Amino acid sequence: MTTIQPPPSRIFLLRHGHAAQAQSGQRDFDRELDDRGYGEAELVCEKAVDKGYRPDLILSSTAPRCRQTADAMHRAMAGECILQPVDEIYNGTVETYLALLAGQAPSPAVMLVGHNPSIAETLERLVGHEQARSAVPGGYPTAGLAILDHDGEAWIMRDFIHA
Repeated sequence: MTTIQPPPSRIFLLRHGHAAQAQSGQRDFDRELDDRGYGEAELVCEKAVDKGYRPDLILSSTAPRCRQTADAMHRAMAGECILQPVDEIYNGTVETYLALLAGQAPSPAVMLVGHNPSIAETLERLVGHEQARSAVPGGYPTAGLAILDHDGEAWIMRDFIHA
């Protein structure tokens, strides 16, 4: 497991919603959410806010599908958080994701909206293989949202929300 010092009090790891297949000649980066993805993003973000989960800062990949997913969270919170696009998330490794999260302290609650496999690897690195596997036994779904709290010594999985 990985330690982020000083830790935010809460980390949200949100995978973007389901994206449309790339059109002929279209770059992967430019893929947008399809209808299913929009629905997933809206539902997961509304569920999160209804449960009282509210990030202070949203770090989002600049890829359209992530920005659209992050926008759903921003709307669900009525704009009461900072939304910051970050280019490095698109092709970022788990180390990139962890460095971005570590660089946000002392923000109390930080959300990272990113891509698989890095989002799943980040979850596993923070909470350990067993806890991650228990939370998402079938793999990290599109629009899956892991909520992690720091107990003073380690990260623990608080909740996992999906459409």
